Amino acid sequence: MTTPTHASPLLVLLPGMDGTASLFHHFDAALRKQTAIATLAIAYPAAPLDYAALEAYVRERLPQDRTFVVLAESFSGPLGAALRADPPPGMRALVLCCSFVRNPRPMLAPLRHLLGLVPFGAMPGFALRQALLAPHSTPQLQAELAAALAQVPPSVLRQRLRAVLENDASRSFARGSLPVLYLRARHDRLVPPANAMQILRQAAGAQVIDIAAPHMLLQAAPEAAAVAVAAFITGLSAAQALN
Repeated sequence: MTTPTHASPLLVLLPGMDGTASLFHHFDAALRKQTAIATLAIAYPAAPLDYAALEAYVRERLPQDRTFVVLAESFSGPLGAALRADPPPGMRALVLCCSFVRNPRPMLAPLRHLLGLVPFGAMPGFALRQALLAPHSTPQLQAELAAALAQVPPSVLRQRLRAVLENDASRSFARGSLPVLYLRARHDRLVPPANAMQILRQAAGAQVIDIAAPHMLLQAAPEAAAVAVAAFITGLSAAQALN
């Protein structure tokens, strides 16, 4: 592989709670229609790993021979925060999509000890659709979400939710210096808008883009997300060219 110019970084995609990386194809297709930016999606093992173990797993799979931008979706925000705090040589920026760097629902933290009682394998499809896709749900998106979640054992989903409730990567995130773009969904029912404000306080110069979408923004509004991400990366390349 030839070493790319500063104008063509790779976009590394870190998935949401499902961890399968199978839900990026709409966004990837939209991105390819308007830019030459290539993507690399990293799927997580179907094993109950905490954030520290997942960080090590991701670092081993990051590009070694080219520059790249990391896009961390939802659950993967703390992993993006850890990479920003101690960036590998090729990392140039971080995009957070409907995400967080610490528990986005602090009031739920005391309930983490009750996660063993949650029937992850039998959660009603209607409840998931309402939380993740409403009011932009379609039969196709519903089927894709169900197929992705079917690949993940309930024990893994339980561990990932526990990691979210126990995590606080805000201090390490604030120590980082790489540029940040935050994609915020106007109809997000899982991650409150205040999370974007925290990102703005802790990352000087961070950009926030609001998109009319549910929590699954990349899936429900791939074109708008692609426009925002492409513009951000193009801006990075232009700034680097001037330096």
